[in-house]
Amino acid sequence: MPDRGGGPTGPRMRVGRPSRRVRTLLMTLGVLAVLAMAFVMFAGFWTDWLWYRSVKYSSVFTTTLWTKIGLFFVFGLLMAVAVGVNIWLAHRLRPPLSAMSMEQQSLDRYRMGVAPYKTWILLGITSLVGLIAGASAAGQWRTWLMWVNGVPFHQKDPQFHLDVSFYAFDLPWYRFMLGFGFAAAILSLIAAALTHYLYGGLRVTSPGARATAAATGHLSVLLGIFVALKAVAYWLDRYGLAVKSSDFKATGNWTGLRYVDANAYLPAKTILFCIAVICALLFFATLWRRTWQLPVIGFGLMVLSAILIGGLYPAIVQKFQVQPNEQAKEAPYVEKNLKATRDAYGITGTEVTEYAGTSTTKDKTKLRDDADGAASIRLLDPNVVSPTFQQLQQVRNYYAFPSNLDVDRYSKDGKDQDTVIGLRELNLQGIPKSNWINNHFRYTHGFGVVAAKGTNADAEGRPEFTEYDLPSKGDLGEYQQRIYYGEKTSQYSIVGGPQKEIDYSDDTGEKTTSYKGKSGVNLSNPVNRAAYAVAFSEPQILYSGAIGEGSRILYNRTPKERVEAVAPWLTIDGDAYPAVVGDKIEWIVDAYTTTNGYPYASRTTLGDTTADSLTAANNQRAVVAQQNQVNYIRNSVKATVDAYTGKVTLYEWDTKDPVLKTWKKAFPGTVKPKGDIPQALMDHLRYPQDLFKVQRELLTRYHVKDAETFLSGSEVWQVPDDPTNKSGNAVPPYYLSMKMPGEQSQAFSLTTTLTPNGRDNLSAFMSVNAEAGTSDYGKINILKLPTGRTVDGPKRVQSQFNSEPSIAESIRLLRGGDSEVEYGNLLTVPLDGGLLYVEPVYVKGGGLKYPLLRKVLVTYGGATAFEDTLDEALNKVFGADGSTAEPPDEDETKPPPASSDPTVQEALDDAQKAFDQGQEALKKGDWEAYGTAQKDLEDALKRAEDAQASADKSAGSGDKASGSGDKNDKNTEASGKPSSSPSSSKSPDSS
Repeated sequence: MPDRGGGPTGPRMRVGRPSRRVRTLLMTLGVLAVLAMAFVMFAGFWTDWLWYRSVKYSSVFTTTLWTKIGLFFVFGLLMAVAVGVNIWLAHRLRPPLSAMSMEQQSLDRYRMGVAPYKTWILLGITSLVGLIAGASAAGQWRTWLMWVNGVPFHQKDPQFHLDVSFYAFDLPWYRFMLGFGFAAAILSLIAAALTHYLYGGLRVTSPGARATAAATGHLSVLLGIFVALKAVAYWLDRYGLAVKSSDFKATGNWTGLRYVDANAYLPAKTILFCIAVICALLFFATLWRRTWQLPVIGFGLMVLSAILIGGLYPAIVQKFQVQPNEQAKEAPYVEKNLKATRDAYGITGTEVTEYAGTSTTKDKTKLRDDADGAASIRLLDPNVVSPTFQQLQQVRNYYAFPSNLDVDRYSKDGKDQDTVIGLRELNLQGIPKSNWINNHFRYTHGFGVVAAKGTNADAEGRPEFTEYDLPSKGDLGEYQQRIYYGEKTSQYSIVGGPQKEIDYSDDTGEKTTSYKGKSGVNLSNPVNRAAYAVAFSEPQILYSGAIGEGSRILYNRTPKERVEAVAPWLTIDGDAYPAVVGDKIEWIVDAYTTTNGYPYASRTTLGDTTADSLTAANNQRAVVAQQNQVNYIRNSVKATVDAYTGKVTLYEWDTKDPVLKTWKKAFPGTVKPKGDIPQALMDHLRYPQDLFKVQRELLTRYHVKDAETFLSGSEVWQVPDDPTNKSGNAVPPYYLSMKMPGEQSQAFSLTTTLTPNGRDNLSAFMSVNAEAGTSDYGKINILKLPTGRTVDGPKRVQSQFNSEPSIAESIRLLRGGDSEVEYGNLLTVPLDGGLLYVEPVYVKGGGLKYPLLRKVLVTYGGATAFEDTLDEALNKVFGADGSTAEPPDEDETKPPPASSDPTVQEALDDAQKAFDQGQEALKKGDWEAYGTAQKDLEDALKRAEDAQASADKSAGSGDKASGSGDKNDKNTEASGKPSSSPSSSKSPDSS
């Protein structure tokens, strides 16, 4: 039986070192692991370099890389030296003998443990702080490049009279340097204090002096440096007041100096600067005095002064000087903020014109003619009809259109036509069989443009396509139709090698192709293949037989992604849009230069300001912001991305923008001059949506020019919620060719409406000339509605549509079965002092769940029409077809007056009761009850009429009454408003 005791039965085996074979194996594995990690890091660097070289923007990669490396090593080394020197100095200044105390005896074992490794510990600490500081500094590469390349704005701030470039380019770098200095001083102070304590220079519990003279002098100098840096911070804070954000009760977000800043904080910062300088000198004086008494007193006074002068005094000024007479005190500073904000956001030239809101023209025939020329009213909503394009023009399941199409202008027979356009992009979810070869080698690109007239639909409500089928044909001529770069193309593809690609299919079968462009990175090199296999975590790239001579890998394929990569200093507009430019398809991307250092200009948050009901539904339309909080923005660059070759071209657009000039100095040769923009491209450039959304948000407050009105808040507007859906998000601006009052012809414009803060009536209509190349491009016009009279805004107009009984009944019928009703964009067009609202109504019915245009809603001056076509609706609204859509007069909705005849009176009482029931049902939206009430009202009125006729006949006046009744009936028929119809019996409020 085996021994089950506690000890061994034989001689004890000695555990020795691992064998040479094991040691060799472990060392080999360690080396391989290090090499693998190094290759992973190399793969990321190498693939980035190859990609930038492939798009011919290698200078962006090298400039950014060397800037980061330089900042990393310079500031990492500075931090390591600062901390290391102070540790070394503290060790060198240690007392020769430690005091014999319990505290020092307990520290002896730590000193003895550290002694053999002092050099390694010093190197480890300095390396760690150096790495952290270097990594932090490398992230400031944009700040460094802007500082070293900054150009003047040639505009001075109103307080310190310094060029704006000081705040935009210099001050951010000075603040970074100051923060680095504070970090170095604090870390050095902590490291030196710990070293002094470890070696007896500082004592906590030992009797006698708490610090040696050497330790006192060393730490005092470090504290003096810290306080000196604080003095510099106080001085920079003076200038920081010009770009400081604060809450201002009268206006909300505020940037710049106010009365309390100029008259309390500014002198306080100057006084504190002087106190901090004196306090720093006292700390430096301890090198000779060897006592902390005076510097500690000075430091305490500085802290007390910061509380009293920097905190309490401004609060007293605010309470007892500003608040009793705020408007008068703040008015001069509000004037500065108004001017700076309007300059910084490019809204200085905005024209605000008083607009009546109602038409005074009695000639409805003329109004009907003017309506045709006022705008090319777009009935095809690009945000609704994508499923229709998909159903009618997808052709194959592996194609798809973006969920939001785009609006552009194309010329035919010398006349511009607003056009809804989309590209037939690749949709991997629709390929017949998903595998690595199909996903990345065979199905690689989309094919063709699909376009339709924006102002028309055919008899069945479908778009009237001007470019259609596969391959695409129509009005756009010959162009390269293959789409290798698009908004939906997010995966990589490997093209140009031995594996053929699916091109398109037609009646003769499937066509194949091989990519002939020079885009992408060549994979013929095994090193490149290995690097991409690692970078994409796809080992098949390394050994697949589908990759061979000529194979190229395409990635970073969405237009916004490519522009952001080659110009990482730009903010990218959320909506890239395609255009057929000459013989190719180009993606056009608007890009912005921004800063948050414009003095006195109020800040805005780009992510919030540019959000609307479309970005909420489609995150791809969100702005790509390098800096979310900004107070200066310019559309300085127009970028293009070739849909076939992927070539990225940056064109200068704002030739006066100093921020763009700064970045052009930092990255020379990356931005082409504005004069290089070809005319074919210029025809498709437009005013960008995100810039317009930022400007309209600012103009809700900054449309006023006097401080008193601004401070009162009486003229504050808001961007209304989108009335066509229940998202609760802001209504998006709409592109529309239209004619503003006083203009002679239509211009491609971007438009929006504005309402009073917290209300639904209309305050203003805002538009900007969006047609690039024209003299008025970028000119913002605001039509300001009267404040003393209510003009319906979008929400009220939509509510009016929904509450009109005849319209509501028609929509209920359209929703019959499994059909769905979807409202298109609610367009607003100024017309002869009034406002014409037009809204297309789409129906998705039966088994085909795609929207078709079925009805058009139109309202003008209170008259509403709901017809099959726009012409019919306009004719009805303006009475051009012999009918009228005017709302009934208030008298028509009132029941007849009381009668002395009891039978007649009883019938009239029933009529009143039925009328009241109908109004109650109308408020609840109960159309069935409303219809019943209307029938009861009709019956009661008929009984009253018959009873009155009988009474009149018995009184000898039957013929007269009959004649009067016939006359009324004829008038009713002539007016086209039967008195008992739902549309004529509704209340004035519902109309």
